[in-house]
Amino acid sequence: MTNLQYRSAVKEDIPSMQIVRNAVKENALSNPDFIKDADYIPFLAEKGRGWVACREAQIVGFAFIDLSEHNVWALFVLPEFEKLGIGKKLHQMMLDWYFHQTIEPIWLGTAPKTRAEKFYSLQGWTKIGNHGAKEIKFEMTYENWMSPK
Repeated sequence: MTNLQYRSAVKEDIPSMQIVRNAVKENALSNPDFIKDADYIPFLAEKGRGWVACREAQIVGFAFIDLSEHNVWALFVLPEFEKLGIGKKLHQMMLDWYFHQTIEPIWLGTAPKTRAEKFYSLQGWTKIGNHGAKEIKFEMTYENWMSPK
């Protein structure tokens, strides 16, 4: 899709990222107030990093990685912008950054039988068990990410 720009997330992006997070159809929060604006702030610099995908002034997707806990905290795209490669680009940006910081494996949890489960499998993540009662736990290793694709 043309007119897309990718950049590091900043504090001023949080309200727009909340809109994206609460618009998703799968992996939706049972309570939109569960993730508060303040929850994003540690990932902007101290615990990790975040990225946004923008079309003109609108944030259409975002991703956050937690370097301290070695996990993907968020990767979401507005439903009307799905299947355009935005999630894949954000995914690549965050894992490239992560594996330039550390060689520790990274994990994430997502609901089973969702497009997210399929997406992560196609990106080379390995299912390693469950994360809680309702999520599959995936892992990506440095070796797997850095190997030629």
